[in-house]
Amino acid sequence: MSKMFKTRALDLHEIRSRIASGLDFKDLASCACVSQDWNDSFTRPLYNSVLLSSIGPPCPSLESVERHKHLIRHLKITSCMAADTKLPTSTGHDIVSSIMANNTLTTLDLGENKIGDNGAQALSEALKTNSTLTILNLWSNRIGENGAQALSEALKTNSTLTTLNLRGNEIGVNGAHALSEALKINSTLTTLNLDYSSIGDIGAHALSEALKINSTLTTLTLEFSRIRDNGAQALSEALKTNSALTTLDLTSNEFGDNGAKAMSEALKANSTLTTLSLNNCLIGVNGAHALSEALKINSTLTTLNLVQCLIGDNGAQALSEALKINSTLTTLNLWGNRMGENGAHALSKALNINSTLTTLSLRGNWIGDNGAQALSESLKINSTLTTLDLEFSAIGENGAQALSEALKTNSALTTLTLDQNMLGDNGAHVLSEALKINSALTTLGLNGSAIGVNGAHALSEALKINSTLTTLNWLHSSIGLNGAHALSEALKTNSALTTLSLDINSIGEDGAHALSEGLKINSTLTTLNLWSNGKGENGAQALSDVLKINTRLKLKLKLLRY
Repeated sequence: MSKMFKTRALDLHEIRSRIASGLDFKDLASCACVSQDWNDSFTRPLYNSVLLSSIGPPCPSLESVERHKHLIRHLKITSCMAADTKLPTSTGHDIVSSIMANNTLTTLDLGENKIGDNGAQALSEALKTNSTLTILNLWSNRIGENGAQALSEALKTNSTLTTLNLRGNEIGVNGAHALSEALKINSTLTTLNLDYSSIGDIGAHALSEALKINSTLTTLTLEFSRIRDNGAQALSEALKTNSALTTLDLTSNEFGDNGAKAMSEALKANSTLTTLSLNNCLIGVNGAHALSEALKINSTLTTLNLVQCLIGDNGAQALSEALKINSTLTTLNLWGNRMGENGAHALSKALNINSTLTTLSLRGNWIGDNGAQALSESLKINSTLTTLDLEFSAIGENGAQALSEALKTNSALTTLTLDQNMLGDNGAHVLSEALKINSALTTLGLNGSAIGVNGAHALSEALKINSTLTTLNWLHSSIGLNGAHALSEALKTNSALTTLSLDINSIGEDGAHALSEGLKINSTLTTLNLWSNGKGENGAQALSDVLKINTRLKLKLKLLRY
């Protein structure tokens, strides 16, 4: 019988040391190479993109980041950092500057970190020598005119930065002047975000002078920048000669129809701008008329956003006349413009002729059943419109009936949004009949459209036949237990739907169990949203158990106990 010896556990370090002691130089060198390669294979991707935050998944310390700074390409530091991180201190600034000086970092996101003018000045010094950073995000950092001036000086010498985001920093007039001077020299920046910057008309004038010279900036966003008619006119003059800018966002500024008229004159001459956003600017009917005249001539603009601009039916009629001639505009957003059925009638006539528009949003305009019927007639003819948004448009059963008839023959529309309309069960029924025939629609929005159990049954029958719809948004509709049962049966046979949203539908615990049975068989649904449905713990457990079988499904639950 062999003698038993008392042993002790060895730690990993000692095991490695004993193995290494028995190897010759050649074997040691080979092991060292393998070990280094093994380490690099994990370390490089680990530090390629770094997030420093005290919330979410574990993240490395600033010291670790500095140690591996030669590997970092994308760095984001959130405002919710641990107390011992101390980014706002000079130590934090030194580490970031050190990383930038290492010439590997390409993206730096410091949004909402309150770095202030001092932090901006520190970054500016680093930018003067950095040769790799292309994207710098400094939104909402309490940077004022001094910080903007410092960054502007850096832009005069930096030759790699392409995107600078200063959104939510009140740089004011002086900051705008400084940036304008930089833009006259800089030849690499392509995107500049100055939303909520309080630059006013004088700042807009300064930027306009830069745009007359600069030939590289392609995107300029100036939302909520207190720009009035004079500022809009200055920018318009710049657009007449500028040949680089493709996107200009002037959302929620304070100019009216005079500013819109100035922009319209610019559009007649400009040949590069493709996207113009004038959302929440009070351009009114006269402004809409002016823009319409420009659209009859302009041949480059592809997207025009006029959300809540008070254009009314008359403005819509003017734009409709332009659409009969224009052959380049692909997206027109007229959300919330106090338009009624007359405006919808005018637009429908334009759609009978226009062959380029692919996206039309009339959300928040009370076009009613008559307006929906007019648009439906156009859909029977039009073969290019792919997206139609009619959310909150006062459409009832009759409007749904008309749209359904159009869907039976239309082969172009892929997205139809009917959220927040009074469709009811009857409206759901006629839409279901259309879905049994239609082979183009991929996304249907029915959120908050008063569809109950009977409507759920009708749509479920359609889903058993339809083979193209991939997304069904159906929030806040009270389909209940019976509706959940019907959908569950549909999911057992449907092989197209990938996203189903049923939040706030009073499904309950039994409904959750019913859905889980369908999900055990279904192999195509990847996303199911069931927030606020009173599923109870048992219902939630039944749905969670499905994930053990259906591994493709992403389930979003919010448990309410009642």
